Amino acid sequence: MAFRGVRRGASLAGMRRAIVLACALCALASPAPAGEADVVDITVPREAGGTWRFAVTVRHADEGWDHYADRFEIVGPDGTVLGTRVLAHPHVDEQPFTRALSGVAIPDDVETVTVRAHDGVHGFGGETRTVALPR
Repeated sequence: MAFRGVRRGASLAGMRRAIVLACALCALASPAPAGEADVVDITVPREAGGTWRFAVTVRHADEGWDHYADRFEIVGPDGTVLGTRVLAHPHVDEQPFTRALSGVAIPDDVETVTVRAHDGVHGFGGETRTVALPR
């Protein structure tokens, strides 16, 4: 017995190919999940008293409370975390977004720092930025 639209004697391999193609098309039509959090811009003025203020722009396709960019860190050349800004909520409708962290104490011998962003699903791993501290 043949099903309508499938010719008599159609191979099982041919039907499998059709199913794989249909699944691939459905996957392409589905929205892509949020990827890793990327640092896309930084400004770093020195504050009175010798500390630093980091205005960091982050891009991440926040999906809500279960998957959003939740912090960024200022990291020294030796891997020491010099400052962390916790991002308290998702920014679904504000992309990219900029938040600041003030009062970051950085030793005088440190000339560059790296800024990295984190999300609750992927952790660290998106684009980072290394910036020279203006002296």
